[in-house]
Amino acid sequence: MNLARRTMNAPALAAVYERIWRPTVFYLATGRTTDADRRFAVESLHLGTSRRVLDIACGPGNFTRFLSEHVSADGYVTGIDYSPPMLARALADNAGPRAGYVRGDARRLPFPDESFDAICCFGALYLIPDPLVAAREMIRVLAPGGRIAITTSHRPDNPIGELIRVTAAVSGLRMFGGRTFPDLFAAAGLVDIDQRVHRFFQYVTATRPVAGTAGRAADRPAASGRGV
Repeated sequence: MNLARRTMNAPALAAVYERIWRPTVFYLATGRTTDADRRFAVESLHLGTSRRVLDIACGPGNFTRFLSEHVSADGYVTGIDYSPPMLARALADNAGPRAGYVRGDARRLPFPDESFDAICCFGALYLIPDPLVAAREMIRVLAPGGRIAITTSHRPDNPIGELIRVTAAVSGLRMFGGRTFPDLFAAAGLVDIDQRVHRFFQYVTATRPVAGTAGRAADRPAASGRGV
């Protein structure tokens, strides 16, 4: 287990992740606040019409519980994470009537095909071994008409981006190019793909089409929006 993954599995980090670590580190990496990212999650996942939501690599549940407060009246959000300390913190701090937690591997999700109306993975794919396998698993369990949203690392396609990639790899962090996830989503048949870049992060959303709706002009990945 590399340094980055050992850090994320440490009980000490789980204790401070929601209030200190996440707001500070993600603001430096993106220029965005936790509140802004939560609004992005609610809007991009169309939570008002979603009954079954999956939060992958949910950590201490800091987004899971929030999402559960914005689903439909009969909705439910499942958070899944591999780290026992993070899940213990989630159960202690972010349990709720519409939020629950399970331990599992993002590369082998313990759910049937097309199980969820909305799926998200915020700030974790760069830590997961075989992240593209994990992304395909997300698509597998997404129902037709469902929404998918990720936030993950981003590096520019230039020599500086290559230097960032090599430097980050020392600690076990992966820095993804701008086409990695839009191209993966498009190849899997997802539509309405949108990507926005904020500093060292990319925010990517897409929809799994219902039968007979593929092939529209809108299915092309949107040009990357440039954040601050």
